[in-house]
Amino acid sequence: MYDSMDAARISGYFKRKSILITGSTGFLGKILVEKILRVQPDASKIYLLVRGADASSAQQRVQEEVINTELFGLLMEKHGNGFQQLIQEKVVAVAGDIIYENLGLEAPVLKALAEEMDVIVNIAATTNFYERYDVSLDVNVMGVKHLCQFAKQCPRLKMFMHVSTAYVCGDVRSREVLILEKPIESGESLREGRYLDIDAELRLIKEAKKELQNSPVDEAACKTERKAMKELGLQRARHFGWPNTYVFTKAMGEMLLGQLRGAMPMVIVRPSIITSVRADPLPGWMQGVRTIDTLIIGYAKQNLSCFLGDLSVVVDVIPGDMVVNAMMAAVAAHSEEKGQAVVPVYHVTSSLRNPATYEVLYESGRRHFYKNPRVGENGEVIPTKEMRFFPTIARLRLYLMLTFKLPLEILHLVNLLLCGLFSRLYNDLNRKYKFVMHLLDVYGPFAFFNGCFDDINMERLRQAMAMKTPEDHMFNFDPKTIDWDDYFTRIHIPGVLKYLHK
Repeated sequence: MYDSMDAARISGYFKRKSILITGSTGFLGKILVEKILRVQPDASKIYLLVRGADASSAQQRVQEEVINTELFGLLMEKHGNGFQQLIQEKVVAVAGDIIYENLGLEAPVLKALAEEMDVIVNIAATTNFYERYDVSLDVNVMGVKHLCQFAKQCPRLKMFMHVSTAYVCGDVRSREVLILEKPIESGESLREGRYLDIDAELRLIKEAKKELQNSPVDEAACKTERKAMKELGLQRARHFGWPNTYVFTKAMGEMLLGQLRGAMPMVIVRPSIITSVRADPLPGWMQGVRTIDTLIIGYAKQNLSCFLGDLSVVVDVIPGDMVVNAMMAAVAAHSEEKGQAVVPVYHVTSSLRNPATYEVLYESGRRHFYKNPRVGENGEVIPTKEMRFFPTIARLRLYLMLTFKLPLEILHLVNLLLCGLFSRLYNDLNRKYKFVMHLLDVYGPFAFFNGCFDDINMERLRQAMAMKTPEDHMFNFDPKTIDWDDYFTRIHIPGVLKYLHK
């Protein structure tokens, strides 16, 4: 596989390479694009597949949503007046979409792209836990299939990297378990005796949509279809043992890769919860609210009095720049390994080597807000309050019922007595209550996740890294080097407040 790795080998690998990246407008995709450009300006081309009506609109999206972000400030400073020239020479926006065969590209464009490609990195995904089943399958499963079919048309291809999630392992609340870095087998289900047939799931969706579309097409019908597709996703995920539509379809995507890869050089990367940039290019930078950030934002606003979770439970988090460093090292390490008996899987996680608990996160937050109290519109200091944590979903449900549902039912009774005077207020509050209870159902399993991610493959790659120079440390992906208390207090929480808390 590899004897030794260092910055020179990793950055040198991307020299004169053409790289196709999907999901570049997302958090991880942006970090990868910036890193490649910064450490290897002699890369041949970086092709970014983005949705757009044409090449011009795709280019505009890349410029506005990727290049113009604060993340590229260090690269801009490094190249000065030559920055835009670098971007024009190296970054190519491609108007397409992985949900379509041939990536939605015309045959000549597809052929030209295939002939030039050395590396494909698939980051594109819909990460919504409660996504429509048809949408989630289109992106997380069929998107993988279409990219894999394209990859087989690339004569120069040296690596196909697929970014999945560590949580394809499913719900392990009931037991402490070491989750191994192993591929998902074809037809594998987390419920004994059930065989997961992807084609059957596609047929199921087709039939369900056919039944729903028998009614007249109007706003109500669209809303009904949307809800039915979301419920179908959760139902099918739980039928096979996964807690939500996102991790279920990501597992199917991995399964499909195993079926289609042939002799293609391939690596699967499974990060856990990805958090803000820790070191470079911009500490604290992030995009998109993660589960743990809901806690931080709610605490900052002081409108979150309670939270679901056991403070002693380990929350497996890993900074985004470390994930990208690991990805680049793995690409360089496994390039051109054709005909692998088993696809290498990498858990980019922290729970085994350097676990962080919810308590560390909470205490870091308290300390941050005591030192940096929020100030209201009138200039008065907003006092920092303690938050109540519930160690079980049942206890939180009971608390919410007594605190909110009971007064809500009293309001309902008063509303009936007053001939609907408070109907709008009651309906609004009742809708919000139902939404909170739904969130408990969907996100609850992650609050009590007891699994520990084995990372023996990742550790072997880390041990091969020669950390002798400052450049080598730019590719650090060792969670043991993280002081979680310092990271949360000094970097992540300020980052959440700056970039996410509007």
